[in-house]
Amino acid sequence: MSSTLGTLYTVTTFGESHCKGVGAIVDGCPPGLALVEADIQQQLSRRRPGQSDLSTPRQEADQVTIYSGTEFGRTLGTPIMLLVHNKDQRPHDYGEMSRIPRPSHADFTYQMKYGIRASSGGGRSSARETIGRVAAGAIAEKWLYETYGTEIVAWVSAVGDIEAPPADINTINRAQVDAQIVRCPDAATAARMEAQIKEVLEAKDSIGGILTCVCRKVPVGLGEPVFDKLEARLAQAMLSLPATKGFDIGSGFAGTRMRGSEHNDPFVQKESGLGTRTNHSGGVQGGISNGEPIIFRVAFKPVATIGMAQETVDFDGEAVTLAAKGRHDPCVVARAVPIVESMAALVLIDLALQQRSRQPCSP
Repeated sequence: MSSTLGTLYTVTTFGESHCKGVGAIVDGCPPGLALVEADIQQQLSRRRPGQSDLSTPRQEADQVTIYSGTEFGRTLGTPIMLLVHNKDQRPHDYGEMSRIPRPSHADFTYQMKYGIRASSGGGRSSARETIGRVAAGAIAEKWLYETYGTEIVAWVSAVGDIEAPPADINTINRAQVDAQIVRCPDAATAARMEAQIKEVLEAKDSIGGILTCVCRKVPVGLGEPVFDKLEARLAQAMLSLPATKGFDIGSGFAGTRMRGSEHNDPFVQKESGLGTRTNHSGGVQGGISNGEPIIFRVAFKPVATIGMAQETVDFDGEAVTLAAKGRHDPCVVARAVPIVESMAALVLIDLALQQRSRQPCSP
């Protein structure tokens, strides 16, 4: 099932960029969780388009409706259907795309795979598909917080070659992140990032960046041996997002330049029990959470849709000049922040429910 994520907490997303609506069906949410639309809307509003002059001008309120799975504001344990209607549809902006595979888009591969595709806005390959993920992730995040006190915060740590100084992963919060349009908590760096994105936008081009995410107060023991290791599940979740091209956790690639004596995380006694003095492991050892903050990074490529004219060919191999007429973000990382947080929540709730199923048998 290519549109379904999870084992016990499953999420199936549906909808295309310019169809009547997008959303998700969540199955396996524990019963009795207090849940109304407002619990989900905050993350969707952080993801929605048209938030500033640095994002796509497409105007969508992205108002979610819960169609099933709750009664009197509580989850029933039955499937939850979440729907967001598409309001600002302009499929005609993509008329010529029916015959031209856009460079670095999924047009060519979808056409070759299925023999047909939604040519307007990229269809299922559009970032609009992530609405269902964010809605489902907001529910997962609420359950994780109420059950374990888990906190998930992502932020923009790089745009192009501009890198922010390391943030305090123990204290950073969403209010600090959202204080800047580009969602970089360091104000001085954020100003430079904003200027660079504006420069790129004026040139009708695009630019990529990196998100860093921390998950705090994650219980020890999440992650399955061998193939469903926690970092493997996180990597799969993050790299399933549109425009992602890289993932690393803990020391990541930088760890390859360290010696084992420097990289190892010695154990120490803490108030809550055993912990580690350092966290090069990124909160995961042997594929299982160790109780330390889980810290990882996700790389996003420059957006493939650009207004600059490009020389390419159509499906018949004839040379054409293509300049995108649709609406797009010059840099996706700011709007990707709640998407990354939601995907982390979806992985953590699924592994947490699996771990909770390991209750010892009564003698």
